Amino acid sequence: MGNSKSGALSKEILEELQLNTKFTEEELCAWYQSFLKDCPSGRITRQEFQSIYAKFFPEADPKAYAQHVFRSFDANSDGTLDFKEYVIALHMTSAGKTNQKLEWAFSLYDVDGNGAISKNEVLEIVMAIFKMISPEDAKNLPEDENTPEKRTEKIWGFFGKKDDDKLTEEEFIEGTLANKEILRLIQFEPQKVKEKLKEKKP
Repeated sequence: MGNSKSGALSKEILEELQLNTKFTEEELCAWYQSFLKDCPSGRITRQEFQSIYAKFFPEADPKAYAQHVFRSFDANSDGTLDFKEYVIALHMTSAGKTNQKLEWAFSLYDVDGNGAISKNEVLEIVMAIFKMISPEDAKNLPEDENTPEKRTEKIWGFFGKKDDDKLTEEEFIEGTLANKEILRLIQFEPQKVKEKLKEKKP
């Protein structure tokens, strides 16, 4: 990004982030200074991103989920995120508009990036989500979704797909918009994520 190593956020990036996220100019500038302090190069690595996620969820194991979130935003697959990508990633996973979040969710579940989701890919992400759920919360899950396998079966069943079928982005978004149960099942408690981000925001 343009001013990744300077002390000020470029006007273009600032305007773009204000347009695409809920953050104010003051918040973004303060966050940028904090970002540069932790990442002097102006870029954040996968390991650093995982460490930040770990701070949000000290009682869970967010490593696998953080890896998938990072992958979904590392558009050029260079193993790093710049400040803009980083802020959009955190915004999208906590407070993005529904359609934006679903487009992102599709890229999260499309593990191999081939433009379609398989049942095994759903299971992989759901397993990562379950590692984020505390044992106490896990006890309160409904019987038909209290394991990654059961939750995956439930999600796949809502889409009406056979085990070896694939799910396109259009089918994923339309199906999820039409059924709030799917939206609930594919997410990791977005309200808790939002609260954690608010606590950690500089």
